[in-house]
Amino acid sequence: MPTVALLAAGDLLHFELGVAYEIFGNPPREAVDGWYDVLLCGPGPVRVGPFRVEPDHGLEHLATADTVIVPACADIDVPPSPELVDAVRTAHEAGARVASLCTGAFLLGAAGLLDGRRATTHWAHAEELSTRHPRAVVDPDVLYTDNGSVLTAAGKAAAVDLCLHLVHLDHGALIANSVARRLVMPPHRPGGQAQFVASPVPARGDHVLADLLAWVLERLDRPLTVADMARKANTSPRHLGRQFRSVTGQPPLQWLLTQRVRRAQELLEATGMSVESVALATGMGTATTLRRQFKRTVGVPPDTYRRAFRSANPTPDP
Repeated sequence: MPTVALLAAGDLLHFELGVAYEIFGNPPREAVDGWYDVLLCGPGPVRVGPFRVEPDHGLEHLATADTVIVPACADIDVPPSPELVDAVRTAHEAGARVASLCTGAFLLGAAGLLDGRRATTHWAHAEELSTRHPRAVVDPDVLYTDNGSVLTAAGKAAAVDLCLHLVHLDHGALIANSVARRLVMPPHRPGGQAQFVASPVPARGDHVLADLLAWVLERLDRPLTVADMARKANTSPRHLGRQFRSVTGQPPLQWLLTQRVRRAQELLEATGMSVESVALATGMGTATTLRRQFKRTVGVPPDTYRRAFRSANPTPDP
C-alpha cells in the first residue's frame, strides 16, 4: 500500500491534521484494491490545538513515505525547527510527494521546496509567504496548487479539496467522490477556483448607500449604469463613485459585477437553469459574457463550477 506520512510536530492546528487523517486513514468501501498506510510521524508527543497527539513513528519515516502531508502551523511567526525543515527536505529528495495544508506552506518554503513553484496558503498569509520566499510564485486566489511532487492548499476547507485531489490522482474520481460523500462534501473542487469571491456589502445597514445597494441587488437581472444608480441615490456619478469606494472599497460597476457573479454562483449551485438563462437572470446578457466574467472572477468556467457545487435536487429551468 502507498504510505502517507502525516507530520505531527511543531505548533500545529488540529483541523488540518484531523482532516488528513480522516481522509487517508479511513478507506471507503469502494476501495477494494487497497488504500493508504498512514503513519503519524514526529519526534515525540505534541500539542495540536487543544489535543495531545502521540506520533507512532519518528521523523525519519518521512523519507520512506510516498506522500508527506504537512498540516497547518498555528503561528507563522515561529520559525520551523531545523529538524523539521531537514526532515521534509530529505523526504522530498528521497522521492516523496509533499503537500502542505494552509500555513504548512511556510515549512515547505523554509525547506526550499517552493522555489520556482506555484504555491498558495490561506489568503490572509499569502503576502507574508511571498515576502519570506520571493522565489516562490504565490497565488493568493486559488484553492490549491499541484506542481507534481510539491502541492499546497489554502485554508481550512481547501485542505479537504487538496486531500480529495490526491485521492483522485491515486484512485480515480469514483473513489474520491465516495470519500467526499462520506464527508458530506461536494466532489473535490478544481484547484484553480478562487478561494472566495469578495462581497463588499457592509454588514451595517445604516451607511449612506444602504438603500441603494438593496435596490440594486433586487435588480441584478436588469441593465444598470452608474447614471441609473446616481439618479436613484439623488447624487452625481462622480460623488457616487467616491461613496462606493468609501463604503465597499470598489467602484460602482466593479461592485455590481461582483454581485452579478455571486448571484450566478447561487443559481448554478441551486437550480438547473441553463447558462444562457443564468446570464439573463444576472444581467450579463449572453452566455459568452457570463462565461468570460465568471472565469475571470471565480477562476473556473460556470459549467465546471456547477459540476462541483450544484445541489442534488436542482430546480428545473422554467
